[in-house]
Amino acid sequence: MKKTLQIWGTLILFLFLFPMLITTFPKGQSAKSSNLVKESTYMVYAANILEEEIVPETIIEPALEPASVTEGKALLYFTHFHEAFKPVTQAREGKVTVSHQTENITKFGEKLKTQLQFNGIETDMLAVEVPHTGAYNAIRPHVKKKMQEKKYDLIIDLHRDSAGPDITTIAFNDEQYAKVAFVIGMEHSNFERNRANAVLLKNEMELLVPGITRNLVMKHGANVDGKYNQDLDPSLLVVELGGIGNTEDQLNRTIAVLAKAAATVIENSNRAEY
Repeated sequence: MKKTLQIWGTLILFLFLFPMLITTFPKGQSAKSSNLVKESTYMVYAANILEEEIVPETIIEPALEPASVTEGKALLYFTHFHEAFKPVTQAREGKVTVSHQTENITKFGEKLKTQLQFNGIETDMLAVEVPHTGAYNAIRPHVKKKMQEKKYDLIIDLHRDSAGPDITTIAFNDEQYAKVAFVIGMEHSNFERNRANAVLLKNEMELLVPGITRNLVMKHGANVDGKYNQDLDPSLLVVELGGIGNTEDQLNRTIAVLAKAAATVIENSNRAEY
């Protein structure tokens, strides 16, 4: 009888402790699994950081803080499609040239578009190739068509100047920039309005980097176009971005300044309208 009671006592004790044993065992396993998940998450996160740090050289990081609430529209186009920079073509292909089918002013137009959009300016780019001879007349209908489709706050015909780096380079705060020149065609009745808009943009660029712009280039007379299609709209500016000897880094820095200044001009114009 005593033995039977011991057996029943042992069985009852086992049944009482069994749920506790079951609960304790998986808890230890769960903790182990949690450590693995945590470790895996950290590894994936670390891999993402390493991946993000590998940035292609052709992508430029925004160099300046964007304008706060800029809302505007811009159009970029290239009358002289093939204009190139010697240091850029040399770095890309080992070939020094001022004209190139792919490594040309349009590549920097793409970068300018990115920077304008970063600053809140909706930007279209017209990348149509026209013959060099009579280029301004050839590009004109394409520009007019874009202007009929949308109202733009700023239209830039982007070029590369033929001057050397001693004229087209400026140093500021231990960094070098490609200088910008604005060309104004005087042979139409409203050229003063184009000049006024160029001065606004020029002044804003100078506030950011003193010396980054050159004097306005006023064009008229024999052997020049005289209008540069600026009679189409007062906001149409011919912008000479650097010269034949400017490097990609110098051009990229200036593009960031140009975009920031353009955003400020458009923002100020929007405020004045209200």
